[in-house]
Amino acid sequence: MKSINAIAAILVAGGVGYAMWPAAPKTAASDTVVSMEGGALANVLLPETLSQNAQIGKLGFEAKCAACHGVNAAGQDGVAPPLVHVIYEPSHHGDEAFQRAAATGVRAHHWPFGDMPPVEGITRGDVTMIIAYIRELQRANGIN
Repeated sequence: MKSINAIAAILVAGGVGYAMWPAAPKTAASDTVVSMEGGALANVLLPETLSQNAQIGKLGFEAKCAACHGVNAAGQDGVAPPLVHVIYEPSHHGDEAFQRAAATGVRAHHWPFGDMPPVEGITRGDVTMIIAYIRELQRANGIN
């Protein structure tokens, strides 16, 4: 009987401890991806201004990337990941990774969305401008 009471006390203490454990703060650059209204997977904070290259890149992104990666690179639930995410920070996915993904496609390795096909009708110069846009969005969201 004493062992049953001891086990019950441990379970109750563990449950109370778990319930009172502070939650990790959620930020736009959080590792957690949460589906939001409209299918977006990230809450993207926009910079006050964009450089000229990023403005050009935004147009290219909207024409070639947003259909899958969503408005402002926020991703789309069930379609493609957000590019404004810590996984795509420059030290993990450098600019050349974006160039190669656009040119040759990429095998799924971080997300359950499947393989990304090559992007038709896009040049290295176009992708360079798109990268400028994505990097400025990332910086505005604390991803350096």
